[in-house]
Amino acid sequence: MAGVTPYSNPFKTNWLMRAGTLVVAGYILYAFSTMGLNFQRMAIGMEHAERLLSRMFPPNFERWELLLHDLMESLQIAIIASAVGIIISLFVGLFAARNLMPNIISAPARVVIAVCRTFHPVIIAILFVKSVGFGALAGILTLIVASIGFIAKLFAEAIEEISLKQVEAIRATGASFVSLILFAVLPQVFSRFIGFSTYQLDSNLRNSTMVGLVGAGGLGGTLFSAFQRFDYDFVTAILLTIIALILLGEALSNLVRRVFSS
Repeated sequence: MAGVTPYSNPFKTNWLMRAGTLVVAGYILYAFSTMGLNFQRMAIGMEHAERLLSRMFPPNFERWELLLHDLMESLQIAIIASAVGIIISLFVGLFAARNLMPNIISAPARVVIAVCRTFHPVIIAILFVKSVGFGALAGILTLIVASIGFIAKLFAEAIEEISLKQVEAIRATGASFVSLILFAVLPQVFSRFIGFSTYQLDSNLRNSTMVGLVGAGGLGGTLFSAFQRFDYDFVTAILLTIIALILLGEALSNLVRRVFSS
Protein backbone atom coordinates (compact mmCIF):
# COMPACT_ATOMS: atom_id res chain seq x y z
CA MET A 1 0.00 0.00 0.00
CA ALA A 2 1.33 3.41 -0.94
CA GLY A 3 2.53 5.59 1.97
CA VAL A 4 3.00 2.71 4.41
CA THR A 5 6.54 2.35 5.73
CA PRO A 6 7.65 -1.28 5.77
CA TYR A 7 8.98 -2.41 9.15
CA SER A 8 11.20 -5.37 9.84
CA ASN A 9 9.62 -8.38 11.56
CA PRO A 10 10.22 -7.98 15.37
CA PHE A 11 9.70 -11.76 15.81
CA LYS A 12 12.46 -12.99 13.55
CA THR A 13 13.54 -16.58 13.95
CA ASN A 14 16.66 -16.69 16.11
CA TRP A 15 18.32 -19.93 15.10
CA LEU A 16 21.19 -19.38 17.51
CA MET A 17 18.76 -19.14 20.45
CA ARG A 18 16.90 -22.26 19.29
CA ALA A 19 20.13 -24.19 18.93
CA GLY A 20 21.21 -23.12 22.42
CA THR A 21 17.84 -24.21 23.86
CA LEU A 22 18.15 -27.62 22.21
CA VAL A 23 21.68 -28.04 23.58
CA VAL A 24 20.54 -27.18 27.13
CA ALA A 25 17.52 -29.50 26.88
CA GLY A 26 19.71 -32.29 25.51
CA TYR A 27 22.21 -31.87 28.33
CA ILE A 28 19.43 -32.00 30.96
CA LEU A 29 18.16 -35.27 29.48
CA TYR A 30 21.72 -36.63 29.37
CA ALA A 31 22.24 -35.65 33.04
CA PHE A 32 18.99 -37.42 34.02
CA SER A 33 20.03 -40.58 32.18
CA THR A 34 23.56 -40.70 33.64
CA MET A 35 22.34 -40.19 37.22
CA GLY A 36 19.74 -42.94 37.05
CA LEU A 37 16.79 -40.60 37.58
CA ASN A 38 13.76 -42.31 36.10
CA PHE A 39 10.13 -43.03 37.05
CA GLN A 40 10.97 -46.47 38.44
CA ARG A 41 13.60 -44.97 40.75
CA MET A 42 11.15 -42.28 41.86
CA ALA A 43 8.44 -44.89 42.58
CA ILE A 44 10.87 -46.90 44.75
CA GLY A 45 11.89 -43.72 46.53
CA MET A 46 8.26 -42.82 47.28
CA GLU A 47 7.73 -46.26 48.87
CA HIS A 48 10.73 -45.68 51.15
CA ALA A 49 9.46 -42.20 52.00
CA GLU A 50 6.04 -43.60 52.91
CA ARG A 51 7.59 -46.11 55.33
CA LEU A 52 9.81 -43.41 56.82
CA LEU A 53 6.89 -41.03 57.42
CA SER A 54 4.82 -43.82 59.02
CA ARG A 55 7.64 -44.35 61.56
CA MET A 56 8.14 -40.62 62.23
CA PHE A 57 4.66 -40.01 63.65
CA PRO A 58 3.62 -39.44 66.33
CA PRO A 59 6.71 -37.55 67.57
CA ASN A 60 8.36 -38.75 70.77
CA PHE A 61 9.03 -36.00 73.34
CA GLU A 62 9.90 -38.34 76.23
CA ARG A 63 13.51 -37.12 76.17
CA TRP A 64 12.44 -33.46 76.45
CA GLU A 65 15.26 -32.64 78.87
CA LEU A 66 17.86 -33.59 76.26
CA LEU A 67 15.97 -31.59 73.64
CA LEU A 68 15.78 -28.54 75.90
CA HIS A 69 19.51 -28.76 76.71
CA ASP A 70 20.48 -28.98 73.03
CA LEU A 71 18.01 -26.25 72.11
CA MET A 72 19.56 -23.88 74.63
CA GLU A 73 23.04 -24.76 73.38
CA SER A 74 22.07 -24.02 69.77
CA LEU A 75 20.51 -20.73 70.86
CA GLN A 76 23.62 -19.74 72.80
CA ILE A 77 25.90 -20.67 69.90
CA ALA A 78 23.88 -18.50 67.52
CA ILE A 79 23.65 -15.48 69.83
CA ILE A 80 27.33 -15.49 70.88
CA ALA A 81 28.54 -16.00 67.31
CA SER A 82 26.21 -13.27 65.99
CA ALA A 83 27.31 -10.75 68.64
CA VAL A 84 31.03 -11.34 68.07
CA GLY A 85 30.61 -11.59 64.29
CA ILE A 86 28.66 -8.31 64.11
CA ILE A 87 31.34 -6.42 66.06
CA ILE A 88 34.19 -7.80 63.94
CA SER A 89 32.22 -7.22 60.73
CA LEU A 90 31.74 -3.56 61.64
CA PHE A 91 35.50 -2.99 61.51
CA VAL A 92 36.27 -5.35 58.64
CA GLY A 93 33.52 -3.81 56.51
CA LEU A 94 34.78 -0.32 57.30
CA PHE A 95 38.36 -1.23 56.37
CA ALA A 96 37.13 -2.87 53.14
CA ALA A 97 35.29 0.25 51.91
CA ARG A 98 37.37 1.52 49.00
CA ASN A 99 35.95 5.06 49.10
CA LEU A 100 37.24 5.59 52.67
CA MET A 101 40.38 3.48 52.87
CA PRO A 102 43.52 3.29 50.71
CA ASN A 103 44.10 0.12 48.72
CA ILE A 104 46.79 -1.05 51.13
CA ILE A 105 44.06 -1.43 53.79
CA SER A 106 40.95 -2.23 51.76
CA ALA A 107 42.58 -4.98 49.66
CA PRO A 108 43.61 -7.20 52.62
CA ALA A 109 40.21 -6.62 54.25
CA ARG A 110 38.47 -7.76 51.09
CA VAL A 111 40.70 -10.83 50.98
CA VAL A 112 39.58 -11.68 54.53
CA ILE A 113 35.93 -11.31 53.50
CA ALA A 114 36.47 -13.46 50.40
CA VAL A 115 38.14 -16.21 52.46
CA CYS A 116 35.29 -16.17 54.98
CA ARG A 117 32.78 -16.53 52.14
CA THR A 118 34.66 -19.24 50.30
CA PHE A 119 33.49 -22.34 52.16
CA HIS A 120 30.12 -23.63 53.34
CA PRO A 121 29.63 -23.49 57.16
CA VAL A 122 29.68 -27.30 57.34
CA ILE A 123 33.17 -27.41 55.81
CA ILE A 124 34.37 -24.67 58.16
CA ALA A 125 32.81 -26.54 61.09
CA ILE A 126 34.74 -29.68 60.16
CA LEU A 127 37.98 -27.67 60.12
CA PHE A 128 37.25 -26.14 63.54
CA VAL A 129 36.19 -29.49 65.01
CA LYS A 130 39.54 -30.91 63.91
CA SER A 131 41.32 -27.82 65.27
CA VAL A 132 39.64 -27.11 68.64
CA GLY A 133 37.73 -30.33 69.21
CA PHE A 134 34.07 -31.30 69.40
CA GLY A 135 31.54 -29.01 71.04
CA ALA A 136 30.07 -25.55 71.06
CA LEU A 137 33.37 -23.69 70.59
CA ALA A 138 33.77 -25.10 67.09
CA GLY A 139 30.19 -24.07 66.27
CA ILE A 140 30.69 -20.53 67.59
CA LEU A 141 33.91 -20.04 65.60
CA THR A 142 32.21 -21.40 62.48
CA LEU A 143 29.30 -18.98 62.69
CA ILE A 144 31.60 -16.04 63.47
CA VAL A 145 33.42 -16.72 60.20
CA ALA A 146 30.11 -17.00 58.33
CA SER A 147 28.89 -13.73 59.90
CA ILE A 148 32.01 -11.85 58.82
CA GLY A 149 31.70 -13.18 55.27
CA PHE A 150 28.12 -11.94 54.95
CA ILE A 151 27.80 -8.79 57.07
CA ALA A 152 31.22 -7.28 56.32
CA LYS A 153 30.77 -7.67 52.55
CA LEU A 154 27.35 -6.01 52.48
CA PHE A 155 28.42 -3.35 54.98
CA ALA A 156 31.44 -2.43 52.84
CA GLU A 157 29.24 -2.16 49.74
CA ALA A 158 26.74 -0.01 51.66
CA ILE A 159 29.53 2.38 52.72
CA GLU A 160 30.76 2.64 49.13
CA GLU A 161 27.28 3.87 48.10
CA ILE A 162 27.04 6.71 50.63
CA SER A 163 26.93 10.37 49.68
CA LEU A 164 30.38 11.93 50.06
CA LYS A 165 28.94 15.42 50.49
CA GLN A 166 28.23 14.76 54.16
CA VAL A 167 31.71 13.28 54.55
CA GLU A 168 33.34 16.34 53.01
CA ALA A 169 31.24 18.66 55.18
CA ILE A 170 32.33 16.92 58.39
CA ARG A 171 35.93 16.74 57.16
CA ALA A 172 35.92 20.50 56.46
CA THR A 173 35.30 21.15 60.15
CA GLY A 174 38.64 19.52 60.98
CA ALA A 175 36.98 16.54 62.66
CA SER A 176 39.05 13.46 63.44
CA PHE A 177 38.69 10.23 61.48
CA VAL A 178 36.65 8.64 64.27
CA SER A 179 34.26 11.60 64.29
CA LEU A 180 34.05 11.37 60.50
CA ILE A 181 32.92 7.74 60.80
CA LEU A 182 30.51 8.42 63.67
CA PHE A 183 28.80 11.52 62.27
CA ALA A 184 29.14 11.21 58.47
CA VAL A 185 29.33 7.51 57.59
CA LEU A 186 27.39 5.53 60.19
CA PRO A 187 24.22 7.68 60.09
CA GLN A 188 23.92 6.86 56.36
CA VAL A 189 24.38 3.09 56.68
CA PHE A 190 23.32 2.24 60.24
CA SER A 191 19.79 1.07 59.35
CA ARG A 192 21.16 -1.20 56.62
CA PHE A 193 23.79 -2.56 59.00
CA ILE A 194 21.03 -3.46 61.47
CA GLY A 195 19.15 -5.19 58.65
CA PHE A 196 22.22 -7.23 57.66
CA SER A 197 22.86 -8.14 61.30
CA THR A 198 19.31 -9.31 62.03
CA TYR A 199 19.28 -11.38 58.85
CA GLN A 200 22.58 -13.01 59.87
CA LEU A 201 21.21 -13.70 63.36
CA ASP A 202 18.28 -15.47 61.73
CA SER A 203 20.70 -17.41 59.50
CA ASN A 204 22.94 -18.32 62.45
CA LEU A 205 19.97 -19.80 64.31
CA ARG A 206 19.42 -22.13 61.36
CA ASN A 207 23.10 -22.93 60.93
CA SER A 208 23.60 -23.57 64.66
CA THR A 209 21.43 -26.66 64.29
CA MET A 210 23.24 -27.75 61.13
CA VAL A 211 26.88 -27.53 62.27
CA GLY A 212 26.09 -30.02 65.04
CA LEU A 213 25.88 -32.72 62.34
CA VAL A 214 29.70 -32.69 62.23
CA GLY A 215 30.19 -32.38 65.99
CA ALA A 216 30.11 -28.61 66.48
CA GLY A 217 27.47 -28.65 69.23
CA GLY A 218 23.74 -27.98 69.30
CA LEU A 219 20.75 -29.94 68.10
CA GLY A 220 22.46 -31.24 64.97
CA GLY A 221 24.54 -33.81 66.86
CA THR A 222 21.47 -35.27 68.57
CA LEU A 223 19.63 -35.33 65.25
CA PHE A 224 22.47 -37.22 63.59
CA SER A 225 22.60 -39.75 66.43
CA ALA A 226 18.83 -40.28 66.25
CA PHE A 227 19.06 -40.99 62.51
CA GLN A 228 21.88 -43.48 63.09
CA ARG A 229 19.75 -45.32 65.69
CA PHE A 230 16.69 -45.34 63.36
CA ASP A 231 14.90 -43.48 66.17
CA TYR A 232 12.57 -41.72 63.76
CA ASP A 233 9.85 -40.61 66.20
CA PHE A 234 12.55 -38.80 68.19
CA VAL A 235 13.83 -37.34 64.90
CA THR A 236 10.40 -35.79 64.40
CA ALA A 237 10.54 -34.29 67.89
CA ILE A 238 13.96 -32.78 67.10
CA LEU A 239 12.74 -31.37 63.78
CA LEU A 240 9.73 -29.78 65.46
CA THR A 241 12.07 -28.26 68.04
CA ILE A 242 14.25 -26.82 65.27
CA ILE A 243 11.14 -25.34 63.62
CA ALA A 244 10.23 -23.72 66.96
CA LEU A 245 13.77 -22.31 67.20
CA ILE A 246 13.55 -20.84 63.69
CA LEU A 247 10.17 -19.25 64.44
CA LEU A 248 11.65 -17.77 67.60
CA GLY A 249 14.52 -16.34 65.56
CA GLU A 250 12.10 -14.86 63.04
CA ALA A 251 10.13 -13.17 65.81
CA LEU A 252 13.34 -11.87 67.40
CA SER A 253 14.58 -10.47 64.07
CA ASN A 254 11.27 -8.69 63.45
CA LEU A 255 11.39 -7.24 66.97
CA VAL A 256 14.91 -5.89 66.44
CA ARG A 257 13.96 -4.35 63.08
CA ARG A 258 10.89 -2.73 64.63
CA VAL A 259 12.92 -1.25 67.49
CA PHE A 260 15.59 0.30 65.24
CA SER A 261 13.16 1.48 62.55
CA SER A 262 10.89 3.33 65.00
